[in-house]
Amino acid sequence: MKLYRINALIIRHLYLFKRSLPRLMDIFFWPVVELLLWGFLSLYLQKFKLDGLNILTVLLGAIIFWDFLSQSQRSISTSFLEDVWERNLLNIFVTPLRVSEFLVSSVILGLFRIILVGLVMTMLAFFLYHFNIFFFGFLLIPFVLNLLVFGWALGLFTTSIILRYGTAAQVLAFGFITLVQPFSAVFYPVSVLPHSVQFLAYMIPSTYVFEGMRAVVAGGHLPANLLWGAVITNIFYIVLNLWLFYHMFARVKERGTLMKLD
Repeated sequence: MKLYRINALIIRHLYLFKRSLPRLMDIFFWPVVELLLWGFLSLYLQKFKLDGLNILTVLLGAIIFWDFLSQSQRSISTSFLEDVWERNLLNIFVTPLRVSEFLVSSVILGLFRIILVGLVMTMLAFFLYHFNIFFFGFLLIPFVLNLLVFGWALGLFTTSIILRYGTAAQVLAFGFITLVQPFSAVFYPVSVLPHSVQFLAYMIPSTYVFEGMRAVVAGGHLPANLLWGAVITNIFYIVLNLWLFYHMFARVKERGTLMKLD
């Protein structure tokens, strides 16, 4: 793995950000709209003093965390799709570039996007709603890291499906994560889900993250059982989806359809 090749891919994508309004909107506009929507809703619900629960903290924290997950997933999927749309994928992989270097550059680019989104949303949440996400210090960091890893696993999965079925499956890059949201207990505890589907929720790492976030908010302590649940399920999904991606990529190369991916 060569750092200069990874650096070249990152710089290439950063240049694209300078000249693309949709890419900038994906980082600055849509997350801000979500924050405003849920922020004002949280202020309204907070007036009812529901069981002494801090609605503002729970909902704003949830939406910021969810955007972290969305950005980490899209960083993998869209960086791959951009090369497909521009018919540049073959040009990239006829070079000495390795698949691992391509994936690492996508992850680093995703971290850059997440840092920007996090800065914008945390600053707006503080100035508009007096919400300080750093109030709980380092307790939330392990859960944030698990969210990012799960996002990368989802990005690998959607990219693998696009490799197999072409751009006819590109909607998964933008819509698949919404299928995960209802079972991730983002805005409500797992206990409100029907008993018949609760087991599905506990098969998803993000469920443990959002349950853990609420535990930190409510009790100010780090729930080790939820953290380990997120770590173990993340290991399973990241290994499985890495294998799937490499398998699909090798199959596409063998069939000679990499240059015909559309």
